Amino acid sequence: MTLSLGQRELRYTRFLNLIYGIVALIKLMNAANLIRFASLSLIAVLGLLSPAYAEGQKLSNPVSQTKPTNQPKPTNQPKPTNQPKPTNQPKPTNQPKPTNQPKPMEEGESNILSPTESSSNILSIEGGDRLMKEIDQAVTSQDYALAVKKLQQARQVYNQLSSLYQQLNSSFTGIDISAADSHRKNALATAQKRDEATYQLALVYRAQNQPELAIPLLVQIITSQNPTRELGTKAYQQLFELGFVKTPFPSQGKK
Repeated sequence: MTLSLGQRELRYTRFLNLIYGIVALIKLMNAANLIRFASLSLIAVLGLLSPAYAEGQKLSNPVSQTKPTNQPKPTNQPKPTNQPKPTNQPKPTNQPKPTNQPKPMEEGESNILSPTESSSNILSIEGGDRLMKEIDQAVTSQDYALAVKKLQQARQVYNQLSSLYQQLNSSFTGIDISAADSHRKNALATAQKRDEATYQLALVYRAQNQPELAIPLLVQIITSQNPTRELGTKAYQQLFELGFVKTPFPSQGKK
């Protein structure tokens, strides 16, 4: 069938439109694929750049260190057992308060101490005198054993005192007349008391029928006192009565 010229032009126009449509469709499809490909490429590029960016951030900011990985928590350590509490220490006892300190001396008072009238010191004239009083009580009660003990102590005290005062007298002679004279008198007084205690001890020994102990003491008294003195004469009389000496003194021809 033969187409007319108008029909052929119409068909040719439709064919061209179809071709153009197909070409447009292909272009659209290619554009979509291209956009899809570009998107995927962009995503890939961004994915590659992210680690590098992060590493760059670390290098540019050294303070911000990566957080340490979670370390395993330490296991629960066993709790220490309850230590025994220290026992209550005893409180210190109240210390005795110090005695009252001596008050400062007022104006006009002297700082020189004076000797006390009585002394508890056994090595003193007062100490020896106390022993002699105790001896009198022991003799009165006929406690001769105690009397002998006390008399021996008294003799020792008076003898030591006499020796010490003699040394002081020698030291002060030619230096201080008053002090030397005082020490000389004390030496004589204590020597006299020693001899009196020795005489009483000899009498106690004689009362106990122990002449062998009494005789040496009586001789010591005569040597110390001199026979002409009262205590020396009494000691010699004891020796005569004991039969140790045969010659009386003083002689009967002398008054």
